[in-house]
Amino acid sequence: MELASYADRAVSLVNTADPYRHRDTLTTCEQAKELLATEGRCRVTNADVAELRAIRDRLREVFDAAEAGRVPRAVQVLNSLMKQYPIRPVVTDHDGASWHLHLAEGAPTIAAVYGAKAAMGLAVQATELGFDRLGVCQAAPCREVFIDTSTNRSRRYCSDRCATRANVAAYRARRKEQARAAAAASEAEATAAAAGAKVMAGAGSASAGR
Repeated sequence: MELASYADRAVSLVNTADPYRHRDTLTTCEQAKELLATEGRCRVTNADVAELRAIRDRLREVFDAAEAGRVPRAVQVLNSLMKQYPIRPVVTDHDGASWHLHLAEGAPTIAAVYGAKAAMGLAVQATELGFDRLGVCQAAPCREVFIDTSTNRSRRYCSDRCATRANVAAYRARRKEQARAAAAASEAEATAAAAGAKVMAGAGSASAGR
């Protein structure tokens, strides 16, 4: 079983909320069921929604701390999550499948199942790849999170859409700065020309006076 793959659950959960754009897609049981689809059919209560939202806030803190270079804080929060939501592995061959591991079996709630897998997956990715691979989108105001699996650690955006938007914004900013610089240069040139003309006019008047 590839434990690191469970890190996607952490990303999906954190990205149900974007406080910077006042968006939240984890407020109802139906929305929680969509998130929990990876766990199979399950009964979801309002208590599960509240628990998932609490886990989400702590996972967000892990990403934010990692982005800010505060790795000890990210580790502290992640360890506290894994302590609260421990993995409970069992070997099973359900539905005629070959023997394999199931994680978080016997957890008290479906939210706890999800939280255990998300925390463990994120811990595996962070320790194998590095905490600097836990990214937060740089295309303001987006703050969605992602895990950078690029070979050169170059990912800065959560999606191609945000990358394109950021590049367009940067291009427009450069064009605006170039236009401002050109206008300032033209104004300076005009001022210098006017000053030169004034000097010449003064010199001409002085010659005529003689």
